[in-house]
Amino acid sequence: MTNSIHNQVIIFDGVCNFCNFYINFILKIDKKNKFKFATLQSDFGKEIVRKFNIKEIDSVIFFADNKVFVYSNAILEIIKKTSFPYYFLYVLLIIFPTFVRDYLYKLIAKNRYAIFGKSNQCRIPTKNEIEKFITNKY
Repeated sequence: MTNSIHNQVIIFDGVCNFCNFYINFILKIDKKNKFKFATLQSDFGKEIVRKFNIKEIDSVIFFADNKVFVYSNAILEIIKKTSFPYYFLYVLLIIFPTFVRDYLYKLIAKNRYAIFGKSNQCRIPTKNEIEKFITNKY
């Protein structure tokens, strides 16, 4: 499943409203179709978590070039692969030490359901988005 077809995949919590807001933002700015998307609840998401022995991550993982990025590094790697003007967020955020970025990331991730709410089901891609999502059917 984790082959070159799925080279840059943003894996996210499909029931998290904040995660879905972030995915909607990335979908909007990803004009060159660089990214694919999968939920943590999908077979692909579960396989990445298992294959890379990822612990305590339940929000966003970025899988690219057979490597995984977690916490704030996942967000930064995604931003780094976007284009102007969003790339400048990377430049602004990378100056902060990882432990500071990760602390803030974990704080938001821990409280995301309380702050932003939770859906009863994973995000359903629209007809126009369906090819960007890795579903349980390969």
